[in-house]
Amino acid sequence: MSSYTPRREYTPRDGGGGGGGGGGGYGSRIVFDGKRMRKSIQRRTVDYNHSVTRWLQLTPHVKGKRDLPYLRPDPNFIVDLLPPSAYTSNPMNAWTPEGRRLVTGSSSGEFTLWNGLTFNFETILQAHDTAVRAMKWSHNDDWMVTADHHGFIKYWQSNMNPLKVFQGHKEAIRDLSFSPGDARFATCSDDSTIKIWNFHEGIEERTLTGHGWDVKCVDWHPQKSLLASGSKDNLVKLWDPKTGRTLTTLHDHKNTVLGLQWNKNGNWLATAARDQLVKIYDIRMMKELQTFRGHKKEVCSVAWHPQHEALLATGGSEGSIMFWTMGQSEPSGGMENAHDSNVWSLDWHPVGHILVSGSNDHTTRFWTRNRPGESMQDKFNVGIQKAAELGLTDSGAAQDDDNDFVPGLGNYNMGHGGGFDMSPMAGIPGLGGGPPGPPRLPGPPMGGLPPPPMGSIPGLDNRPGMWRGKRHTGKGGDMGY
Repeated sequence: MSSYTPRREYTPRDGGGGGGGGGGGYGSRIVFDGKRMRKSIQRRTVDYNHSVTRWLQLTPHVKGKRDLPYLRPDPNFIVDLLPPSAYTSNPMNAWTPEGRRLVTGSSSGEFTLWNGLTFNFETILQAHDTAVRAMKWSHNDDWMVTADHHGFIKYWQSNMNPLKVFQGHKEAIRDLSFSPGDARFATCSDDSTIKIWNFHEGIEERTLTGHGWDVKCVDWHPQKSLLASGSKDNLVKLWDPKTGRTLTTLHDHKNTVLGLQWNKNGNWLATAARDQLVKIYDIRMMKELQTFRGHKKEVCSVAWHPQHEALLATGGSEGSIMFWTMGQSEPSGGMENAHDSNVWSLDWHPVGHILVSGSNDHTTRFWTRNRPGESMQDKFNVGIQKAAELGLTDSGAAQDDDNDFVPGLGNYNMGHGGGFDMSPMAGIPGLGGGPPGPPRLPGPPMGGLPPPPMGSIPGLDNRPGMWRGKRHTGKGGDMGY
């Protein structure tokens, strides 16, 4: 049986020189059986199980918001975080972290299955021959329906097994939505029509005509037989899917309506358009309830929070994501530099602690609320140019030249004299501050392992920035959903 013995291979850094010259520093590479390992990527794992368990334990004793534990702005109190449903009086207070999986569709027709815990992709499969334009899960979570740029519709099981494919429209399908009972679904297309489909038989039941241009979005009411649609003709229409008749037309937007979504309470309809406005309609009065202004360019997407009915997120073509609360004219929060291009899709985790955004900059990003004591100094809040001036990474920590981190071996910086510099551990409350300067350790013999770091604490890696405030973002994928 062969044993895997790691050894350090020393190669000269800048100008190490051949022969006998150049006494420069050395770079560290780990080699296993003659194969050089790929650089390790540190990913943050987000797990909400602790917060949900703690909330279930506290629920019998909580009679009002005064009984909730006070959340202090310090990393030591992260253990007191509760899920979003515990903070109904203040939805922007705390978003706890986790998730299971996310499916994104790309312009190449591929699906990418992402792990919502470690934020790495699990598999990629070729789903469509052209760009994926819409994808929705049924309410019972057993089926997913997707549509592409050529008007084809596909049925998928939860294990990503395709079962049926047929052409629903002659032009690109822009959106689709399931009925409350999952027996039917609606699709909208650039052919200016909306079609109602029998899900089980895969046949068209009715075609809704009335828009004068491309229909960009459609959403089925969460409880009633009622459809809402938005179009390039600047109109929002409400339909009766049983008769195919238009119930009312809303003329408030001055440009293309790009996104809309019903609130789960069934009374509010949010619309987003190229006129830079987000409008909320109350269908009980059939009139506009509130208008949100704040985006600098057109608004591309909108998503209501699954737990807090008064909170919604919007994405703009300038790359910003903003959060709005009903009754307030100003944004409750947001990131002006969330993406580098249009934010085409937003979707909340069912628990409500993670927001996923898909953009035309070919990235999919996972967003959570900053934890207590975390820094807001990252490129998504201060801007890319400002972050570059400050030397900040995506997570807000200063850039580090050490790229040779290996799990289990600590974090070492190679000195120019052949020895190792141990990065000072940040001060931990209750344990006092770190040493005044990095101790010098003698260089290891060729082929051997370095000596263990002095003053290490069992269970804690001496990684720089481990206790710094960081915002989590997961990157990758394509313009997705």
